[in-house]
Amino acid sequence: MPRWKLFYRLMLRPLFREPMRLGLMVLSVGLGVAVVLAIELAGTAAAGSFHSSMESLAGNNDLEAVASGGVPEAVVATLSAQPYPLRISPRMEDFVVDTQTHETLPLIGLDLIAEGSRYALQDGAGSADSGNEEKMEQSVRDLGNPESVWVSTNLNKNVGEHISLLINDRVVDCAVRGVLPNASGNENIILMDIAGAQRAVNRFGRVDRILIKLPANSNLEEWQKKLSGVLPPGVEVRPQGAGTEENRKMLAAFRWNLRLLSYIALVVGAFLIYNTISVSVVRRRSEIGIVRALGADRGDVLAAFLGEAACLGLAGGLVGLPLGRMMAGGAVKLMAATVEALYVSSRPEAIALTPGSMALALLVGVGVAVVSAISPAREAMQVSPVDAMAQGRREFLARAHKGRDLAIAGVLAVLAALVARMPAFAGKPLFGYLATILLIAAAAYAIPALVNFISRIAAGVLGKLFGVEAMLASRSLAASLRRTSVLVGALATAVAMMVSVGIMVGSFRQTVVSWMENELPADLYLRPAGDAAADRHPTISLKLVEKIAALPGVAAVQRLRAYEINYDGMPATLASVDLRVARAERKSDFFSGRPTSEVLDQLRGKNNIIVSEPFTYKHKVKTGDTITLALGEARTSFQIVDVYYDYASERGYILMDRDVLLKYLPDETPTNLAVFVAPDAKAAEVRKEIQQAAAGHRILIFSDRDLRTEAVRIFDQTFAITYALEAVAVIVAVMGIAGALMALVIDRRRELGLLRFLGASSGQIRKMILVETSLLGLLANLAGFVLGYFLSLILVFVINKQSFGWTIRFHWPVAVLLGALSVVYAATVVSGLYPARVAVRLNPLEVIHEE
Repeated sequence: MPRWKLFYRLMLRPLFREPMRLGLMVLSVGLGVAVVLAIELAGTAAAGSFHSSMESLAGNNDLEAVASGGVPEAVVATLSAQPYPLRISPRMEDFVVDTQTHETLPLIGLDLIAEGSRYALQDGAGSADSGNEEKMEQSVRDLGNPESVWVSTNLNKNVGEHISLLINDRVVDCAVRGVLPNASGNENIILMDIAGAQRAVNRFGRVDRILIKLPANSNLEEWQKKLSGVLPPGVEVRPQGAGTEENRKMLAAFRWNLRLLSYIALVVGAFLIYNTISVSVVRRRSEIGIVRALGADRGDVLAAFLGEAACLGLAGGLVGLPLGRMMAGGAVKLMAATVEALYVSSRPEAIALTPGSMALALLVGVGVAVVSAISPAREAMQVSPVDAMAQGRREFLARAHKGRDLAIAGVLAVLAALVARMPAFAGKPLFGYLATILLIAAAAYAIPALVNFISRIAAGVLGKLFGVEAMLASRSLAASLRRTSVLVGALATAVAMMVSVGIMVGSFRQTVVSWMENELPADLYLRPAGDAAADRHPTISLKLVEKIAALPGVAAVQRLRAYEINYDGMPATLASVDLRVARAERKSDFFSGRPTSEVLDQLRGKNNIIVSEPFTYKHKVKTGDTITLALGEARTSFQIVDVYYDYASERGYILMDRDVLLKYLPDETPTNLAVFVAPDAKAAEVRKEIQQAAAGHRILIFSDRDLRTEAVRIFDQTFAITYALEAVAVIVAVMGIAGALMALVIDRRRELGLLRFLGASSGQIRKMILVETSLLGLLANLAGFVLGYFLSLILVFVINKQSFGWTIRFHWPVAVLLGALSVVYAATVVSGLYPARVAVRLNPLEVIHEE
């Protein structure tokens, strides 16, 4: 008989005799594969294929000139005057909000007189009425009007219609002068002439970027040096799209951590595959002995069990493909919201299920299954024909080796503690992840001793409390120690990751709440309307600021201005604060522990700065160091006088005195206002006065309580995908336990049949199975909680710190943990209902007749 046919009859066909168990196992592996595939697809769409919205209509240029706060217009003239065949394209770049759809759109300002043939005029006039010279002439006349725009096709606007746009703090009714084809995939944009864009965003004398097209076959490095030599020191010449690459680097850690988190479900699935093959080895011990006695060698046995695992993995991979694609739809929304809130404005690309991603899913499914099956398959291979037909040997070995395994667990735990102290490697917390793996392995080796100890102690107690059925259930777990340990290990791993991530998120949440209580000294806070994002800094008009400051109920107005800058090849935020407004003394948030007033005094009128904790970690700087910033046309050195804790953004902040920043970037319009209410005034009444003064402007007014609520909402939204991944891992574990319990019931049918034959009722058999399930749940929760605590220490103090640079204060989220553990325990007990039903329906006569 051909070996493939023998493999089918001995290995695969028996699986189909238990369709429920087979379905649960395949679905468990499929869910693990689906999670990995969904995170990979969503990560590629939301972050991996990141394309900056500001690259729309950038064309095929080679270099770009940029400067913090904008490039002086004189630089455009300088570049144009160079005796080289260069194409110079100045741009204004900002964001606006469509007030009808509330969609945030990139606003691009181009020199349409010089470049109209390549952009708006040709496309706008052509899309409206090709060849219509009258419309072309009208478009030219409307170029300088800040209320004239060209829109992309997807906005569904026709020439002559109007679109209402929120630009900074004002709503502008704009006339559509032309329609552009989609500039970048599905990107929606608003296009203006550069002069109109400068008036619209109220930024004069500067442009945001200058694109440079070099002669063919030019050496970029040589041209960078050549052009940098004729430009002011503060203007940087770099390859076009360098900003996009910077953001991709910044998003790499975010993707990396999510990708590894998605592997949790696969780790749980690996335990379950291990258990499945282990059960398969036990149940086929007679067949193993027979085929070995008939001449099959050890390689044949190994190949048979690895082949069984590969088939399970392949089936799980095929199930995971459609599930992963469906999950990716929800995951990309959550990831895109996180990217927008914490990193950079972008729009996710379409989710693409490519041949490469499909191959990855199948490879992951088969690979994890085969690797998980190696250990039990090798054991089956190494057993002699006589031992293979002997029952109970593997369980005896598990009990005999539990002391040795406990010693191994201790060694692995010590190694994990040592590895966790290692620094990041290439900017990634690789040793932190290795410590996590070592701890999980340590727990896996320690669980047999834990199960044996607790089940033997519990047997007598449970017998007195719940009867002989509970005693038999407890002893049964100790008797089948190997299989019980694998089941407890699988669920304990899922519970541990849930507990560890729950503690990490709860600690982070409480840290942010405590930090905000100290960071909000004012009574009211104002910013322009529209969605907030880490790289958007719309401004508030000076006239409105002066009107608010003059209100009788306002004691003082503190102005904050923020700019997006580049430092050392990474995006950062440069901000200035009005130090003339006194702050109420609060708890120090500085590394030095000095009072806030003392630190801020060092900033007044001096080239001194304070930086956020993430900035110091990203750029390896500390208090006392000097850094050089490109501000406007100059490059200036600033000394770091202190470092402060900050959780607003992972990009990193640089903060200086407002008067100092105005010397280099003389734009007085603020991006945010902090309003201090007079002692004899009420905040609610002052809020109404501000709303009346701001008539005609679109601003948002927050109290300190509003800001805290909004911050917590954004925080919970950011970690929603983390909770989803944890839930899938737990579901996989519970489903696996249901399938494994069914296998145990079928494997113990002689034992259960004998109990029935000796007089045990159906209710007693059901009670015994459910008590076993309950004990499994308790053991898994106990082991998972202890393991989760130690994993949370690595997450909070190693992986988080090395990935993002945040210091998190440890906090026990007691209510969340109790609720989550209770749900897991209840789900585990429920998973035993069907196996208990199968056990009850066994015919004792047929089972005894088999003996």
